[in-house]
Amino acid sequence: MGLIAAVAGASGYAGGELLRLLAAHPDLEVGPLSAAGNAGRRLGELHPQLVTLADRPLLATTGEPGTDAAEGAAFDGADVVFLALPHGASAAVVPSLPPDAVVVDLGADFRLADPAVWERFYGGAHAGTWTYGLPELPGAREAVRASRRVANPGCYPTAITLGLAPLLVAGVVEPADLVVVAASGTSGAGRAAKPNLLGSEVMGDLSPYKVGGTHQHLAEIRQQLSASAGVAVTMSFTPILAPMPRGILATCTGRLAAGVASTAARDALVAAYADEPFVTVLPEEQWPHTAATSGSNSCQLQVAVDADAGRVVVVAAIDNLGKGAAGQALQSANLMLGLPETAGLSADGVAP
Repeated sequence: MGLIAAVAGASGYAGGELLRLLAAHPDLEVGPLSAAGNAGRRLGELHPQLVTLADRPLLATTGEPGTDAAEGAAFDGADVVFLALPHGASAAVVPSLPPDAVVVDLGADFRLADPAVWERFYGGAHAGTWTYGLPELPGAREAVRASRRVANPGCYPTAITLGLAPLLVAGVVEPADLVVVAASGTSGAGRAAKPNLLGSEVMGDLSPYKVGGTHQHLAEIRQQLSASAGVAVTMSFTPILAPMPRGILATCTGRLAAGVASTAARDALVAAYADEPFVTVLPEEQWPHTAATSGSNSCQLQVAVDADAGRVVVVAAIDNLGKGAAGQALQSANLMLGLPETAGLSADGVAP
């Protein structure tokens, strides 16, 4: 018998993807599953793709509205608990979790360090700050391995940070003029029914949303890129809803620092990710696209220098439910549990 993994929020898209990965994990066994609004239903009713787990019952989640301790999922005995809950819901659940369990929060509750920034973008009281679970950042892998609580990065922040952080660390781009336009599949908005996410509204259409610095992930992106640069960055971020279920394609640009050779941008990315199992700097002239990362824990990168504009352009592609959510959460859990980091994960996508 392997280590026991419990999932709160198992009925959502991220929860379902996490269970797909856990079902094939060599060292983890799927334990209790909860889903507040769907408590009492079978998992297979909501995730028919999860055939081997279809008969698992969904329990209530202690701490969420409408529950009490007696109704809570029996997470006692779990070695790792994944919280795949809406932003703002995890903080109320954490006190009911086994104190010795490893916990990975896929929501935003513990990502931000500044309470004022949390209140501005999310509202309510700041719950605190956990170790940030992006292992590819300098020093992050060791920090995750030594932690018992990890905040899983958001999907946009993962793609953008992986693309720009090495350039900021190496001083290749200026921190004061970063511009990002990133397109996401509809699953990034969650599973709740919303008119603007209906198939007839999305198909054949691209639409910007939360333009002008209002997207909640902006705070997280700035926090991580500022840490990489060593100074506060200035960044404009425009998210776009794309007519696809999965994927993020982030086009990130920054001004090439004075006196820096145009070859330095590619050199910085290659040096940063040479030994990383899940981040690939593609051969020159081969550009990332979302389908190549679908179903994987992979991030694909490419970089070019626009000499006329004096700007570096980095394009990053990930699966927002993979490296942008469930896959990355499992990657951190593996590290915390002392398992091979790549266990249960693949850098290979599914195509067509």
